[in-house]
Amino acid sequence: MDVDPRHYEQIAIKDSDIHNIVLSYLVHNCYGETLESFVACSGMPEPADFIEDMEKRKGIVRCALEGNALKAVELTEQVAGDLLENNKDLHFDLLSLHFADLVCAKKCTEALEFAQKKLTPFGKEKKYVEKLEDFMALLAYEEPEKSPVFHLLGLEYRQHVADKLNRAILAHTNLPSYTAIERLIQQTTVVRQSLNQDHGKDGIPLFSLKDFLKG
Repeated sequence: MDVDPRHYEQIAIKDSDIHNIVLSYLVHNCYGETLESFVACSGMPEPADFIEDMEKRKGIVRCALEGNALKAVELTEQVAGDLLENNKDLHFDLLSLHFADLVCAKKCTEALEFAQKKLTPFGKEKKYVEKLEDFMALLAYEEPEKSPVFHLLGLEYRQHVADKLNRAILAHTNLPSYTAIERLIQQTTVVRQSLNQDHGKDGIPLFSLKDFLKG
């Protein structure tokens, strides 16, 4: 049954639906201890099949975040054999993290050798050329963190790569690569855009994403 989105507040929400949304978020982000506490408090069946895989995935993502990208590559190949072979963008991003770490450590010679051996082969494809140029530009500055491409050394870029890695591993193991709450927000955004197109000209007040998040 189709429901006017402006009347969603009249629809009853089951506790089990809320629990599954929270569970999805905890599994996605590898919050193992919180997951165990939540399962115990909510009375939900423990997703035993997820626990071991979640801990492995957590270790891999942590390596990417904490400056051990090569270890993240090694562990990913153990857990998801052909993932990086089939996802060259992700493989490049992980290798680039290691290159950035070498530059930050002032190991410029080692960084250059690593780039020639591991990163240069990606230059055969046009889409990687600009990225390679940006990373190689870091070597030209005594203080690369103050260079025009300083963002490649920052936590935000590292987090971006770690998130991509996490989603890719989830998808490889046939688990959703986005949490239920992310899907809900995406759906809400689409619905709102549709309502704007259909009714905006009629002056009908529409809810915003901010209204949705406030509840």
